[in-house]
Amino acid sequence: MNKRTLLLVEDDENLGFVVKDYLEHNNYTVHWVKDGQAGLKMALESTFDIAVFDIMLPKLGGFELAEEVIESKPELPFLFLTAKSMINDKVKGLQLGRDYLTKPFEFEELKLRLENILKAPKLQFNKLEETEFTIGKYHFDSINQYLSFGNKTQKLTKKEVDLLILLCLHKNDVLSRTQALNSIWGNDDYFNGRSMDVFISRLRKYLRMDENIQILNIHGIGFKLAVKS
Repeated sequence: MNKRTLLLVEDDENLGFVVKDYLEHNNYTVHWVKDGQAGLKMALESTFDIAVFDIMLPKLGGFELAEEVIESKPELPFLFLTAKSMINDKVKGLQLGRDYLTKPFEFEELKLRLENILKAPKLQFNKLEETEFTIGKYHFDSINQYLSFGNKTQKLTKKEVDLLILLCLHKNDVLSRTQALNSIWGNDDYFNGRSMDVFISRLRKYLRMDENIQILNIHGIGFKLAVKS
């Protein structure tokens, strides 16, 4: 079995050492750096299957690191580690569309979380018949990740793109909540559901300039991208 490559950004020497050692005994090749700036440099210059970011990092915090990675390398999945049990950290992680693990944690749980993320089905852009969509007065380019309205352009994150693709493919029809969660987040658990709701709210905000467009909540079922002719 080929080893997975993992970027670990963790400033705690003891934790970093044992996480690296454990994962390397479980089919990972781990590249460990100890501050956010070094983590960003390595994430952008090298190729990894997955990354693990601590939140409280020197030089560049974990959330700031994550935002840079999402902007420049959105295909890289990652997991947050946090010493805090504060809800603000969890909500921020969910808003970024990523899972989190609160310290202290069992190493087996870390391994399972990583495996679940890596096993999550991904939308295959090269298998889509369309990569550009017209949504009312908007133009959506899924490859270049932007949504335009007249001369205004909104850059989208990878998860915003994936979710909007699914909505477009089901335009004026119901997109199952379970289908969206399994296709993009990998499972339909509560926290991923909360994360998806955040992304739906963002898409509604981006599309608000055309009054003929609505993303409707179909209670207990899912969502509908309703576009009037």
